Amino acid sequence: VQLVESGGGLVQPGGSLKLSCAVSGRSFSSTAVGWFRQAPGKSRDAVAAIYWSGSGNSWGTFYADSVKDRFTISRDSAKNTVYLQMNSLKPEDTGVYYCAAKSSDSRIANARSYSYWGQGTQVTVSS
Repeated sequence: VQLVESGGGLVQPGGSLKLSCAVSGRSFSSTAVGWFRQAPGKSRDAVAAIYWSGSGNSWGTFYADSVKDRFTISRDSAKNTVYLQMNSLKPEDTGVYYCAAKSSDSRIANARSYSYWGQGTQVTVSS
């Protein structure tokens, strides 16, 4: 399984960026994908995730409280790609953003539960 992130960069506070995570090597339809953020000296924390909820027979999403109403996660099955649209960016959103994949919808915000990781893309929010 390979995950390749793209779309990071330098943006001013209040600006927007859209990250992409291309997934290959496994069935995309059953894969949960999460975005995680790691600032220097800090832990790798969940930002958002999208997963197939077997119990609800629908796609579910998760957002960290700090990004709700600013970030949107989405997926394009035709392109096997998951996106993270980030609006109203703040300096505290700065960090390396990683996408990760797993096969189940349990512990969706727990980085240790993910089996596959991308190489990360840097996002810097600064004036």
